[in-house]
Amino acid sequence: MQSPEIVYQGQFGEFIIDDHDRKEVILYRSGLMVAAVSFAASTFIVFQQGNLNGITFLYFVFWLGLGVSLFNIHIYLKPLHRALQAFWAIGGLASLGVAVQTSEPLALFVYDHAIAILGIGFTFAALTGIFFKEAFCFDRFETKLLTPIVPLLLLGHLIGILPVLWEQILLGIWAILFLVFAIRKVIQPIPPDIGDKSVFEYLKNKK
Repeated sequence: MQSPEIVYQGQFGEFIIDDHDRKEVILYRSGLMVAAVSFAASTFIVFQQGNLNGITFLYFVFWLGLGVSLFNIHIYLKPLHRALQAFWAIGGLASLGVAVQTSEPLALFVYDHAIAILGIGFTFAALTGIFFKEAFCFDRFETKLLTPIVPLLLLGHLIGILPVLWEQILLGIWAILFLVFAIRKVIQPIPPDIGDKSVFEYLKNKK
């Protein structure tokens, strides 16, 4: 049974929210939840010094979940949307290339060969883009913290300026706040994630 179409007044005129819009938001949030749970599980394995081979599988589940979110997120600026999708694709290809060429667990290889972050890091640049968008649009405290934490941890490890203890602390905070963010998105009303569709139409016709 289809939900009724609802008419809203936007900045540039009226617009309708329909089932297609709602499905995109549900997919966006589902992808975030998959990514957050996979990332949290990977972090738990690291802290428990478990089987790092499992993290390789969880990373690609995380990557796929992030991709679902990036292809269903509503962002007014289309070039930015496409850039985040491109970052996701580049990061995935770099990750696959590393995973195929090494017999080591992906996480261990990246930890020991920080230069690999220059390729795989594009995946997390895309994730940071989502955090930034959510912080800007919804003023969420967790995304305000995650936006600087992700590049700080990755670049800090790449340059070699962070002690191991601080890397562990930042990783733990990242995993917890990412889960908090994903859970809060589930209970958020759907229309705000759709946004003002009249703005999308205005930008489309402005070209």
